[in-house]
Amino acid sequence: GINAEYMGDKVYLGLVGLGTDTQTVAEKLKFRTNLYKLREDHEISPKALAALTSSMLYERRFGPWFIEPLIAGLDENNQPYVSAMDLIGADCVPGTFVVGGTCSESLYGLCESLWREDMSPDELFECISQALLSSLDRDCLSGWGATVVLITKDKAITRELKARQD
Repeated sequence: GINAEYMGDKVYLGLVGLGTDTQTVAEKLKFRTNLYKLREDHEISPKALAALTSSMLYERRFGPWFIEPLIAGLDENNQPYVSAMDLIGADCVPGTFVVGGTCSESLYGLCESLWREDMSPDELFECISQALLSSLDRDCLSGWGATVVLITKDKAITRELKARQD
């Protein structure tokens, strides 16, 4: 199934890791973001979702969920925000790109060579697709495809990628 969860206007959460833990964390974060929306009377920002996720994971540091959250979205000024965390909530906010999962080593290499600043949505989709498909081919644990969610200031475009199935 899709591992990119819609968390609010222009904010998505990606979860990789143990299937049951990804479902549990996704549901808990949906609940907490809904509470945030009711309390604050506006959608959660990517930075606030990252802080919420980090805090929630750190609470479970002695019995952690086996997941790696990835948060992506556009802030109130429509500037991109990406964050990755380990299983106890230590976050990494590089400002460029983040990767996670069992094929993260090959993803880093490909993203570093393909990604550049100020890419158009089509160029960014092509960069993401090439990196994902190439990495999926090299890692049998990563599955048979990927879901790419491209977040723009007007809408989010979701596309499915099919990988080798042999």
